[in-house]
Amino acid sequence: MTTDLSDYAIIKEGEAEILMHAKNQVFYNKTQVNNRDISIAVLRAFIEKRKEEHVARLSKKTKTAPKVSEKDASNSVVEEVSNESDIIDEKTNGDCEVAAEISQEEPCSISEEPNKVTEGKGRVELKPPRVLEALSASGLRALRYAREVEGIGQVVALDNDKVSVEACRRNIKFNGSVACTKVESHLADARVHMLTHPKEFDVVDLDPYGSPSVFLDSAVQSVVDGGLLMCTATDMAVLCGGNGEVCYSKYGSYPLRGKYCHEMALRILLACIESHANRYKRYIVPVLSVQMDFYVRVFVRIYSSASAMKNTPLKLSYVYQCIGCDSFHLQPIGRTVAKNSSVRYLPGFGPVVPQECNDCGKKFNMGGPIWSAPIHDQEWVTSILSDVKSMKERYPAYDRISAVLTTISEELPDVPLFLSLHNLCATLKCTSPSAVIFRSAVINAGYRISGTHVNPLGLKSDAPMDVIWDIMRCWVKNHPVKPQPPDQSGTVILAKEPVLQANFARAIASLSKAQTKKIARFLPNPERHWGPKLRAGRQITSKHISLLGPDAVNGVLNHEEDEEHNAKRQKIEDHPTPN
Repeated sequence: MTTDLSDYAIIKEGEAEILMHAKNQVFYNKTQVNNRDISIAVLRAFIEKRKEEHVARLSKKTKTAPKVSEKDASNSVVEEVSNESDIIDEKTNGDCEVAAEISQEEPCSISEEPNKVTEGKGRVELKPPRVLEALSASGLRALRYAREVEGIGQVVALDNDKVSVEACRRNIKFNGSVACTKVESHLADARVHMLTHPKEFDVVDLDPYGSPSVFLDSAVQSVVDGGLLMCTATDMAVLCGGNGEVCYSKYGSYPLRGKYCHEMALRILLACIESHANRYKRYIVPVLSVQMDFYVRVFVRIYSSASAMKNTPLKLSYVYQCIGCDSFHLQPIGRTVAKNSSVRYLPGFGPVVPQECNDCGKKFNMGGPIWSAPIHDQEWVTSILSDVKSMKERYPAYDRISAVLTTISEELPDVPLFLSLHNLCATLKCTSPSAVIFRSAVINAGYRISGTHVNPLGLKSDAPMDVIWDIMRCWVKNHPVKPQPPDQSGTVILAKEPVLQANFARAIASLSKAQTKKIARFLPNPERHWGPKLRAGRQITSKHISLLGPDAVNGVLNHEEDEEHNAKRQKIEDHPTPN
């Protein structure tokens, strides 16, 4: 290599190493180690799941095939191979390949072993998955995929910035033969590349600096049937209601500024991906959706089916949130009616709320549509979590991702959004019950309740809002509050007598399994100034101290001052001033 390593810092993450220039030329974010680790864990689970599905398809095909008689043995080899070529056309969209030749040196006896062809050299082989990293920058993510994920195929790393592509190619060489064999870097616009390679990649990874909205239309077209789309959005201010009109223009959904805004951001992104997929008779199945640090990250599988796509309105809802007490209600967009053996798709019944809130009398804000179906596949979550625990030494951010996955594994899968216990108490101006006492009251009333990975204080429950407020009314009776102005939402709520008499006796299920075992679920940031870094190429100045920290900023500024001083000194030495 001709690269002068003295100009670079070597950054090691997992099994990959990259060279980073002292100047902010190519974007690298240390914080995203959590993102990269959880992506590797999901990718490993996807490869295993893909193998299982492939075997299941072959066994199903074998069971439906007619049994071969001894006298027809001479023609059975051709028929078996023909059957398996049908599997490729009908099921896998070209993900598999058939070995062209059957060994003549080791002929198989069809009469004795009728399935030998399927299990031997003539069987259908599953190709290693092809991965596209659409916005690669330094190429660290692509290198980690290639070096750490067993069974992975080609990893294509794209970027439309020359400096980034040069850095990526330099890092590929720096990581040795495995990286050079599996990773290829191209200077290209990711949108054009994905549009010109439809249904070609088993995995597409989108992790832009900001919103992924401009890439989604081409991304959903480039994934094979049953493939995996991994997508990050870091524009949380937009998704969480800071600029509702901007969110609507990018994602086609209006956000609400409730305590659940980060989960709503996840559901807005899922609804947007589904909308883009539907334009091409495709639909999504979420396997894992995470809100972590300063971004949301979703993992969805994409399938093609015009009939299954009709279920999309059943998975989307509008949200009505009271401006007074923050009670929220969901309005499904569609519904179905079964008649004999047929199913009719009809618009949803409405409205779900009156003009004024039944609890406090205030108006409602309306947001959405959002994805209101489950955002995780609990079978996947369990599998990913066990895989992460079995090889913890291979995940640099093991503590953080295992804590997040543990919390997700205990979430109620079919309950959209969540309540904040402290927010309920703030409305009533009362002291807060402990989470265990409140959860016990909900369980004793006959409803389910769980935590959420999005917020340590968040509680998911299938109990309706009138039950929740009845529980809080009973709590306030035992813990009185000071008189409040009559127009306050809390005063109106407490003026009503509770219909339900809450039972605050400790319930067995009031603590989750993780809490019972004292497993950490919400970890603090590993260091100060843990957050998004500057976009590549932006000059670091003293105004970035709050973002990067004084040490990082001063180090860069001092380095620049030394370079400037040395340049002036060199100029004076080259051109001395005449006496």
